[in-house]
Amino acid sequence: MAVVGGGVSGLVAAIEASKTGAKVLLIDKNANAGGQLVKQIHKFFGSRRHYAGIRGYAIGKRLVDDALTNGVEIMLNSSVFSMFGTEMGIIKDGEEARWLRAKKIILCCGASEKAIMFPGWTLPGVMGAGAAQTLINVHRVLPGKRILMIGSGNVGLVVSYQILQAGAEVVAIVEALPKIGGWGVHASKILRCGIPIITSHTIKEALGRRKVESAVIVALDKQNGLSSKTERSLEVDIICLAVGLKPSIELPLMAGCETMFLGSLGGRVPIHDENMETTQEGIYVAGDCAGIEEASTAIESGRLAGTAAAEKLGYLSKESAYDSKEKIRRVLNDLREGPFGIERMKAKKLLNQRAKTLYIHNDRGKTQDA
Repeated sequence: MAVVGGGVSGLVAAIEASKTGAKVLLIDKNANAGGQLVKQIHKFFGSRRHYAGIRGYAIGKRLVDDALTNGVEIMLNSSVFSMFGTEMGIIKDGEEARWLRAKKIILCCGASEKAIMFPGWTLPGVMGAGAAQTLINVHRVLPGKRILMIGSGNVGLVVSYQILQAGAEVVAIVEALPKIGGWGVHASKILRCGIPIITSHTIKEALGRRKVESAVIVALDKQNGLSSKTERSLEVDIICLAVGLKPSIELPLMAGCETMFLGSLGGRVPIHDENMETTQEGIYVAGDCAGIEEASTAIESGRLAGTAAAEKLGYLSKESAYDSKEKIRRVLNDLREGPFGIERMKAKKLLNQRAKTLYIHNDRGKTQDA
């Protein structure tokens, strides 16, 4: 079995499968496994099952250690450049080409940052919030001195706080919606530090000769139009965009997986069933690649994909796998609470139903678990 992507979902999927006795190869393009965890210095929330109270980078180290202890082979500095069903072309260390065939493949390709366009958006100094987080927490480099954050979701709030901890000034957080998008626990920390969160506003333009020197923000009216009389200029040298993520589906598309657009999951998503298996038999998806949700959900989707793939390989009995998968699905349903969670649950059900329809059409003859 091969797992592509060494983030939280990929590591968990590899560990779950290897515990059953399956031989697992984990492939990651980076020099270290861990994905986004390596740059996350904040503590996780939730339950012990989802590593509550532990900082992201420590979770990453623990998962890598667990993977190695359970016999997972980890291939780093390796990029998958082509897929034909369950066959993959891999570039190792940027120069050595390899061809690999696996009985089952779990794609945990993660996500990429979305961007918004405005006059001046190509100036040096406009960057994704994730890029700023990498500079600070991985490379120990401040992106700038005065930062404007666009977006008040959890990413925007967490990264703003970490920018502040690193010694830069967060001039403001601007949110297009009439209310803050992230969790209250993150927003309260920001507000206690005196950083204004300006709702119902957006960025109109970035100004500067060769780099960002200032930004103009403007209020939005009830029709989401720009209210020109409300323009404000802010002196900043960095504009961070925290306007959402989209699933990285290049490899699923290359493998021939069918996709479906679902805005509540971040955009176009590989169609997959209740076991995380795509329309290409033997290929599974997990984590943000399967739809943008929370880290805890990525963990559970990795568990589900790893368990299901191991069952198909014969390392788990049908009865044992059924019990494990049902427990994971119950946890996933519990995690998908609240207005956003409910929408994601509805989207996942649509994906599962579409997968069943395609299976019938393609005569795959699958028996789906309840």
